[in-house]
Amino acid sequence: MKLSYLFLASPVGQLKLVANESALVAVLWENENPDRVRLAELIEDSKHPILLEAVRQLNEYFAGKRQQFDLPLDFAGTPFQKKVWQALLSIPFGETRSYKQIAEQIGNVKAVRAVGAANGKNPISIIAPCHRVVGASGKLVGFAGGLENKEILLKLESEK
Repeated sequence: MKLSYLFLASPVGQLKLVANESALVAVLWENENPDRVRLAELIEDSKHPILLEAVRQLNEYFAGKRQQFDLPLDFAGTPFQKKVWQALLSIPFGETRSYKQIAEQIGNVKAVRAVGAANGKNPISIIAPCHRVVGASGKLVGFAGGLENKEILLKLESEK
């Protein structure tokens, strides 16, 4: 299956948005590790309706006018990863959760490290807000987009 993509200039760098025919499948970072999220063949498509809607909603988010996204999402991963990514979607705007809290939420209190690994493989960054997951001490830890971008996103959300 071929996937469509387009680029979005944002306050956290150039993002690559990727969609299949019916849903968004990835939001990738400018300096993305190519092994972090594996994708099928990509074709640039500046008119793909889901990608255009994702651009609109992300621009509203960065402008402080959107706190929730309303896009069809298609996560590709293991059942455990998908559970973690669904848990990310439940973290309210402007709040954070620890890896331990996510592990508890999905009913596997001993899976803190596995939650961290799944969080690091989240293919739909920002929209599935992995930036809202912090260390147990509240410290900013591990983020595919870089800790500087994690800080920018959390600051953007704390100001609204």
